[in-house]
Amino acid sequence: MSYMFEILMGVMGSRKRWRTMPWMVALFGIVVGPLGIVSIYFIIIQPITIGTYCTICLLAAAAMLIMIPFSLDEIVAMIQFMIWNTRRGRPFWRAFFRGDALPGSTSGGSMSFDAVPTKLLRQSARGVTVPWTLGLSAALGAFLMLSRAIFGNEMPLAGSDHLVGALVLTTAVIAWAEVARPLRFLNLGFGLWLVIAPWLLGGGTVPGSLVGILAGLALIVLSLPRGRRSAEHYGSWDRYVV
Repeated sequence: MSYMFEILMGVMGSRKRWRTMPWMVALFGIVVGPLGIVSIYFIIIQPITIGTYCTICLLAAAAMLIMIPFSLDEIVAMIQFMIWNTRRGRPFWRAFFRGDALPGSTSGGSMSFDAVPTKLLRQSARGVTVPWTLGLSAALGAFLMLSRAIFGNEMPLAGSDHLVGALVLTTAVIAWAEVARPLRFLNLGFGLWLVIAPWLLGGGTVPGSLVGILAGLALIVLSLPRGRRSAEHYGSWDRYVV
């Protein structure tokens, strides 16, 4: 039921709802963002606390994770709009619940569902790009989550690899959103931990420990470049897309 509400909130309104329906964008951001991250966190700790995976839970977490980068640019636009609109003397709550228009803009618009499906997909993916560095970082995270099954690592190193791998995967996928691209620097810390973890924690096999160290070094290198960027611009937020 919660996923159904998310889908309905995702398709409600037009592409301009960041200024015609700010309340909906804020509600959608709360459901997809913080609540989504909490849901992903519960999935992350399952193998550590219970000792096994839940396939349906993993699929649910993947669905939640994929939705986050596609919603972030709209949330940033809504926040910028509310700040700019309030600074020019417009009532905050009136604009928040009823929408408003900045000088030189139109009052709104609606999404045409008669458009070509490929065009709709391109529009929905605006602001989301997958540089090969972040794609490979996400793959490394997923690989680390399987270190126990592949290399026979035991606790506590197996738990560390799973936890860090899930965090790396989550961070890389969220950083696919251009407005959240700086989040990739968090993977520098995760990569550093992967390098030193086999020396501090027991339970690792020789191949598993060696692969963990190499994965950490690779992750550090992959987290430095920004990667390709689309032609989209985000107003004053452009300076944070580094």
